[in-house]
Amino acid sequence: MERRVLYRDGLILVIDKPAGFAVHRGPKGGSSLEDHFDALRFGLPRAPALAHRLDRDTSGCLVLGRHRKALAHLGLLFKHGRIGKTYWAVVEGGPSADEGRIDLPLGRLDATRGWWMKPDPKGLPAATAWRVLGRCHRTVKERGVADKLAWLALTPLTGRTHQLRVHCAAMGCPIVGDAIYGTAPRSGGPALHLHAREVVVPLSRNREPVRVVAPVPEHMRERLAACGWVEDAGPPLTGAPSPQGTDPYFHARSQATSIKIHR
Repeated sequence: MERRVLYRDGLILVIDKPAGFAVHRGPKGGSSLEDHFDALRFGLPRAPALAHRLDRDTSGCLVLGRHRKALAHLGLLFKHGRIGKTYWAVVEGGPSADEGRIDLPLGRLDATRGWWMKPDPKGLPAATAWRVLGRCHRTVKERGVADKLAWLALTPLTGRTHQLRVHCAAMGCPIVGDAIYGTAPRSGGPALHLHAREVVVPLSRNREPVRVVAPVPEHMRERLAACGWVEDAGPPLTGAPSPQGTDPYFHARSQATSIKIHR
């Protein structure tokens, strides 16, 4: 777990959440990331706690508060929309325009489906800004994946459950690997191609915001590259070869530490 830490100071941790793991135990129990937080105390008497949540199948930046005061401060920042979040997604097809915004209220699908959501005029307001970063037309056929793909940057302006997944599906371009709102099969298909790429946290008025970038997960690299993504290149090291090739977290950690304000 310590290797997945992207940023650390006296108030917060940002970790790179792997896809396929719940952040906390559900009503049916089972293992979760919270079970491993004790390894992230780094000298403090208590383990850090979640400041927000990511879906089980979403990867990327996850913010933790290191103590109660930090958690309270982070809670207010999230509540008032002060924390910037950018997600990367690979979607089937893609919007016709290059950027835009979708405003579509969301409500619970039904009581039997847990957290599954649906567009609902009487639901809670939900808004997402989006921008196309790349497109491709694949010649290789693959089960559960469309021929045309697009690489999107998604900025949730509200924080509803499954918001990005439902909004992409409502635009006619579901996220690759989405077996709930998209076309992916329930088994044997690709993993969900949704990644919390960047988080920007304004911890103090007197300091620059903390900006952290999570490396692209392995399961998204091939389709992102097909859409034009070029693998990150970490900054050069004086007198030493770059560890980029052997440590996928090098670039993300170096970006975070370059603007780190306090330990």
